Amino acid sequence: MKRLRFFIIIFCILLSIPLGYFILRTQQSLDQEEMAELRYFADTLFYEMEKELADFIQKEEARDIDEYTGFSGLSALPEKSYFLGYFQNNPDGSFQTPMALEGGHLKETGEKGRGDFLRVGEVVRELEADNLIFNTKRTETSHRIEVRLPEKIIPETENEYTLAGKYLNLSRSKQKKAFLGQEEKRVKEIPARQVLNLARQERKTATIEHWKSPAPSAESILRKNREEIDATDGRRRADFQYEQEMSDKKATDSLSGISEDNESSVGVSKGAPADKVLSKELDDATFRVEVGPMQSVLISDNKVVLFRRIVIDNRIYRQGVVILVKEFLSHLKASYFENQPMAKFTRLYLSIFDQGEALTIVQAGAGALHPKFSLTRTFPRPFSFLTAKLECERIPRSGGRKTLTIMMTVMGMVILIGLFAIYQSARSIVNMSERRSGFVSSVTHELKTPLTNIRMYVEMLEQGIAPTPEREQDYFKILGSESTRLSRLINNVLEFSRLEKKNRQLDMSAGTFEGVIEEVKEIMREKIRQEGFVFNVEQKDVIPFMYDRDAMVQILINLIENSIKFGKKEPGKTISLSLGLEGSRMKISLADMGPGIPRKALKKVFDDFYRVDNKLTRSTGGTGIGLALVGKFIKAMGGRVIAKNNDGPGCTITIFLPLPTKVS
Repeated sequence: MKRLRFFIIIFCILLSIPLGYFILRTQQSLDQEEMAELRYFADTLFYEMEKELADFIQKEEARDIDEYTGFSGLSALPEKSYFLGYFQNNPDGSFQTPMALEGGHLKETGEKGRGDFLRVGEVVRELEADNLIFNTKRTETSHRIEVRLPEKIIPETENEYTLAGKYLNLSRSKQKKAFLGQEEKRVKEIPARQVLNLARQERKTATIEHWKSPAPSAESILRKNREEIDATDGRRRADFQYEQEMSDKKATDSLSGISEDNESSVGVSKGAPADKVLSKELDDATFRVEVGPMQSVLISDNKVVLFRRIVIDNRIYRQGVVILVKEFLSHLKASYFENQPMAKFTRLYLSIFDQGEALTIVQAGAGALHPKFSLTRTFPRPFSFLTAKLECERIPRSGGRKTLTIMMTVMGMVILIGLFAIYQSARSIVNMSERRSGFVSSVTHELKTPLTNIRMYVEMLEQGIAPTPEREQDYFKILGSESTRLSRLINNVLEFSRLEKKNRQLDMSAGTFEGVIEEVKEIMREKIRQEGFVFNVEQKDVIPFMYDRDAMVQILINLIENSIKFGKKEPGKTISLSLGLEGSRMKISLADMGPGIPRKALKKVFDDFYRVDNKLTRSTGGTGIGLALVGKFIKAMGGRVIAKNNDGPGCTITIFLPLPTKVS
């Protein structure tokens, strides 16, 4: 058994190494799968945000250049709460907005119309103040204005949890987009009428001081505006108007030249009215205009200007919109994150950076004190001031992890149970082998003892050693007893062998057990008398029950011999047999006052060749098949046998046998 235990331990160690490696690698693969899955959905979230930003930029790039100065959809209050308003920064730094042109397209229609009109005035005054800051910001750089982020946030590196790289070369598709719209300046042909509209509106714009005090109507505002223009502002506006008139004149001269050179092509005679000729030429002529990509500049902690540069005849205009940062970030958070299932286990940070410093941070979702996953995305220009970061502390478990855990647990239990079963089987085989070896030795000893006695007394009788006839009779009785003992031993071995091979045929019949008791008393009377025991029988409510007579005689003899053998040195020498009805079974109990059976051996005494290993059993001898034979006989008769120690000295063997079917 020591070698067997050693081999089982070695087997467990050798099995645990590859199994542990398999579990470790599988867990790592599941970790990567969970990380990759979360990264995919985080990328999808950022992509949806970036798509809205790209759509917005493309919409702004598609606007005509005169939308920022004339009546258009930009003249009213913006529909989106995070847009403050649209404006144009002129070459001289002056300011104009379509919302300030003749009061925009608002009309006073009740209290609501008046409230919207007053709100426009507030927005225009705020835009004018922002324009002054914008002039300061745009003079700080010579060519391009762009918000700069800290170097550690700009690069977006691929992490180790992306699994697609195992199968695809993503070097091209993963190149970071630099711009959401056009990347470089472009030159486009626009109608001359738009250029003249831009120049006229710039010339017409005198000041917006009239918006500083709300007025009841557009007419009164314009009247007050004309009255409050001071001399300084008048000189500035006069100079600016002179420049615009010269620009208009230059454009008109160019168009007139085009008209003179192409008079026949436009189909107008020299005597035609001048305004009709000019209108026709304005419709046909085009100007080359340089349009720059969208740019951004932070003018305060909560405002950013998105604008484009328009270059016409070396004159630079800047057209754009003022965005409210906190409202804009709250819009992205509410539109793309808060209502998503991932908000329950991830946390989103939307940050505005300027020169490496976070100015505004909006966050939502579950807390992440010790995040295991973090993904940062810096959006392309002109939104390079905007950074989104998604963190997660408890990554959702993959369904495969639960399956793996269950399978590993089941497999581990199967292996342990299998090894335990192998060990127990081997142990049982070894124990059985040891018992068989002990049985052979015991049987040899048990056979040798009566044979030796028989041979000795036969020789004594042959030699006439017995002095008297009475002594001869005693010798004959001893010979009879030893031969009976030898016969019982041989019968036990033969019966045990037949029961093992299932060759023993039982003759089951119903009876009251009186004949069995009388036969047992007759057989064991001399043995009981010689050892000084008392045999008591008690019967109560005995009715016919099913049993094999010969088997029951042999069972009771084996039990009585065991009680005599182990209890002959005890003070109490009483053996009691009791019969009684218990439910639908007959209960037969044989109790003695001997030393009893060790507690741990009570369930083993009916096993094959089992002998309690103590000083008493070693001194008394035995084959170990007496109680085993009892157990096999009772089981073959459909009954049950148990051993239990008494409250006092001794133990009780109880047999339960079935009643006939017709008896209930």
